[in-house]
Amino acid sequence: MLPHLPENFTAVVIGAHGGIGHAVLQRLLSDSQAGHVIAVSRSPVTFKHPKLDAVTADITTTTGRNTLSEMLNGRPVHLLFNAIGVLHDESQGVQPEKRLEQLDEDSFAQVMHINAAAPALLLAAIKPSLQGKHPTIIASLSARVGSITDNGYGGWYSYRASKAAHNMLMKTAAIELTRLNKQSIVLCLHPGTTDTALSKPFQARVPTEKLFTPEFVAAQLLEVMAKRTPNDTGSFWDWAGEPIPW
Repeated sequence: MLPHLPENFTAVVIGAHGGIGHAVLQRLLSDSQAGHVIAVSRSPVTFKHPKLDAVTADITTTTGRNTLSEMLNGRPVHLLFNAIGVLHDESQGVQPEKRLEQLDEDSFAQVMHINAAAPALLLAAIKPSLQGKHPTIIASLSARVGSITDNGYGGWYSYRASKAAHNMLMKTAAIELTRLNKQSIVLCLHPGTTDTALSKPFQARVPTEKLFTPEFVAAQLLEVMAKRTPNDTGSFWDWAGEPIPW
């Protein structure tokens, strides 16, 4: 599955209760190469599997990150897949903005925290498990709309800004982690429009062939990861294996 990683590798899936995270979790559990899979989510993962350890924690909080860090206790992690993110949240009044005057300070801060700050703070919290001499892949979900070069339509200010910030943080972390682990590969991944709760309100205009199932996306993203080497660390790829400009 992932030739850069050893047999019986240890994987951590963040956001394992969501659409893409759950699909990646299922593929890892069904693959003979993976030895130990840790599923982290705010809602409990209720099913059982011999390879699975489930951790109920919100990694957007210090408490949640500390819970995972204490569980790992510095043990090597070979694959970290981060699937958390927010585009809209009706309970908090968060919606993607179409115009400048729709920008809201509190909503902007929430989107930036979940999409950009939390993934970087997660790396900081479990850094002892990522550094060393073992091969490790750190893959974090981004979005094509976070590409400054690719922005031809405008709008979605907070989401675009948060994903651009996410990419910068992952790129910067990749440089530091290379010094600490020459076998590390840090990747920003665009999954395409996936049939999940995140995209649900915006699917009406998406052609059927461009709306992907979580299972398809999980398979594609794992294939993209499988083709990367440490020379690719700090790079940005889409689900089809094509690089995305920053």
